[in-house]
Amino acid sequence: VNYWAPVDQYIGGIEHAILHLLYSRFFTKVLRDEKLLDFDEPFQNLLTQGMVIKDGAKMSKSKGNVVSPEEIIQKYGADTARLFILFAAPVERDLEWSDQGVEGAFRFLNRVWRIIAHFEEAIQEGVDDYDRSTLTAEEKALRRTLHQTIKKVTEDVGERFMFNTAISAVMELVNAFYAFQDKTVHPGLVRELSFALVKMLAPFAPHIAEELWSCMAGKGSVHDARWPKYDSAAIVEDEVEIVLQINGKVRDKLTVPAAMKPQEMEKAALAQPKVQELTAGKTIVKVICVPKRLVNIVVK
Repeated sequence: VNYWAPVDQYIGGIEHAILHLLYSRFFTKVLRDEKLLDFDEPFQNLLTQGMVIKDGAKMSKSKGNVVSPEEIIQKYGADTARLFILFAAPVERDLEWSDQGVEGAFRFLNRVWRIIAHFEEAIQEGVDDYDRSTLTAEEKALRRTLHQTIKKVTEDVGERFMFNTAISAVMELVNAFYAFQDKTVHPGLVRELSFALVKMLAPFAPHIAEELWSCMAGKGSVHDARWPKYDSAAIVEDEVEIVLQINGKVRDKLTVPAAMKPQEMEKAALAQPKVQELTAGKTIVKVICVPKRLVNIVVK
């Protein structure tokens, strides 16, 4: 018992709070007091999942408001049902069933399929160890989005059980990928992004991920593949867009190096033609610089 317990992670509904949780704690405390156990609590972590709500009431057979899983699977596939349930609400909150939400999950999975199919030739052509220094500014931005997504999904799934926000991040990555469908993209980047995307999708939509993995000639099963790791250097932005304000009102925007110091930001802002035009004949009282965000010029 001391080897197998306490349980690392308990996942259950709120209706189990007494029959499972309270009684298991009671027995654990008694056995501990009798010196039969070396631990004090039966579970190290608790995750209480929400219920599924339909038409304003808890989904149950007695109320007759149950959605048939067989019908959803037959029409959309198991992956769609799974993805919608995980995306529709945080895992600890109640989930409001939505037919439109199911349709949306189905459209997203089709979108993933189309973008992988679109870049299939580049995926096969690309190599894993390609020269990142040859990427264009646009391609570097896409790769930055990829590695920011890997970081977020890894943390949301592995540390916070925030499946809905992890899926949202994957959706944003797919949208960013789609913006390049009519452009020439480095095959190495296409391959890196596609393989990482399918790996991140696998826990949520295992069947389509396995099929795409096979289409991309991935080795073995996607579910045995190593989880992608983010490149900390890739997620650092080289340039950022800052807001130029005059007396708190936005007047212009300016792209500057991300590492630019406040004094340099002030100099760059005051050199802008629009700022010079709007401050002409006025006294600059002070200049407030917030790195990576804004420059506010106070005049009178």
